[in-house]
Amino acid sequence: MPAGLSIHVGLNKVDPDRYEGWDGELVACENDARDMAALARSAGFDDTVLMTPDGTVDQVTAALRQAAAKLTADDILLFTYSGHGGQVPDVTGSDDEPDALDETLVLYDRQFLDDELHREFQGFADGVRVLTLLDCCHSGTSIELPGAAASDAGVRLMPVYRQQQILERDRAFFEDLQRSLEKSAPSPDQDTGPGVVLISACQDNQVASDGPVNGAFTGALLEVWDGGAFRGGHRAFHRAIQRRLPPAQSPNLHTTGSPSPAFLRQRPFTV
Repeated sequence: MPAGLSIHVGLNKVDPDRYEGWDGELVACENDARDMAALARSAGFDDTVLMTPDGTVDQVTAALRQAAAKLTADDILLFTYSGHGGQVPDVTGSDDEPDALDETLVLYDRQFLDDELHREFQGFADGVRVLTLLDCCHSGTSIELPGAAASDAGVRLMPVYRQQQILERDRAFFEDLQRSLEKSAPSPDQDTGPGVVLISACQDNQVASDGPVNGAFTGALLEVWDGGAFRGGHRAFHRAIQRRLPPAQSPNLHTTGSPSPAFLRQRPFTV
């Protein structure tokens, strides 16, 4: 019988000591993580929840690697993230990123590159199903392989001036990391690793709205799920969420690793 593991990361703040004094305060991200963990438990997943100070690169990476060590073909991983999103220049040019930027999850202690997330997914066995839900800005292709004003409120975007400030401070680190990830990545003709389905809060060039209880994307997702009444597949699930949000925040469905047609047709959260 297949097994299901889920990891839920929700950050209402980041460490200001690591982000040049910016704490990135948000309202609903921890609620999103709690609600997605409750949904996962009701669907038969064993869950790990990492809230604000625990949402570090080391702890998120450790949770993903522990899951990879346990799951085998036909099992499923659900990974959800709610928090700020960011972008850094892609110095390798190897990802076919149309905007020449790597998208990031703004974790508690530093930005986590989309290529880092992809590397962790590559550690899962062939045949593992991976569903990723990202409620953050710039999240349209945030599992892909290798601007708003600073005063904007209510969006899950690291202010552009702050991104530039931190990038200048950490440029050498991120450039070395990107080159290291490029060297360790499988060649494009290697069809290995799990099939990954991403449903994101918005496109790479858009921002995602926070909210008083849930983020706009997570709130729409929970409405569509309707306590388990939803019966369609992943594509229908994405379209139904998309219809509940304005064109300025258009959720994306993106895949890597050739998820099977059967997985795409499955009802979301099916263990």
